[in-house]
Amino acid sequence: MKEKIEINSDALSLRKHFGEDVYSPIDIFTMLSNNEEMTSLFYPMSERISGICIRDDDNKLIAINSALTYGRQRFTAAHELCHLYFHDELKTTICAKDIDKTKDPMEIEADRFASYFLAPYDSLNDFIKNKLHKKKGSLDVNDIVKIEQHYGLSRQATLWRLTNEDYLSRDAVETMKTGIIRSALRLGYDDKLYIPSPKTRQYFTFGRYIAVAEELKERELISNGKYEELLLNAFRSDIVFGLDTEEGESYD
Repeated sequence: MKEKIEINSDALSLRKHFGEDVYSPIDIFTMLSNNEEMTSLFYPMSERISGICIRDDDNKLIAINSALTYGRQRFTAAHELCHLYFHDELKTTICAKDIDKTKDPMEIEADRFASYFLAPYDSLNDFIKNKLHKKKGSLDVNDIVKIEQHYGLSRQATLWRLTNEDYLSRDAVETMKTGIIRSALRLGYDDKLYIPSPKTRQYFTFGRYIAVAEELKERELISNGKYEELLLNAFRSDIVFGLDTEEGESYD
């Protein structure tokens, strides 16, 4: 398995590949939607599964468990990117929810990659030192909230990363596993990071699949009925029926 410094380097190189800088927080879903070779699917899965990735010669698919919190969905997306871009021998992978409890080296590597992709090593260290003005061993729950809000990390992913880099003791971590939403609300943040997708967005697809269906229709290679069938199979009734797309729309 790769060393942590090499995994962090891989994460930074993929950020550059997607046109992102190597320091700032990242909107991973906007980044994926701008990638012409990627399809992203949101679907509620078993609570034991965080996501799935599938790759062939021409297509890359990431499926994310939308029943998990938004922060965990972001982590899962980054985890699957590691499999797609750095684990060439894997074609289809089903990934477990619990971070770093597996003995599989590739899953451990993908967890570490996801953490570095969302919060690069130097960026996180600088944030703790120069924004929070804290040192190892001195972080409290308010600091944890600020870190996870800044980088868009789930509480589990944040505590796991900080423990692995000796910012937190395991005893301290145990006191921060409950009261998660309240700890954010009382600092003025909303709870989006800590809850699942709304029901109306738990079944959703964006990316290459949608673009290809549109292209096939425009080139008259498929009928309008087939086009609508493809979109409905991808849970995009909003495109087929125009649901919630024009009502309240404004030009501002």
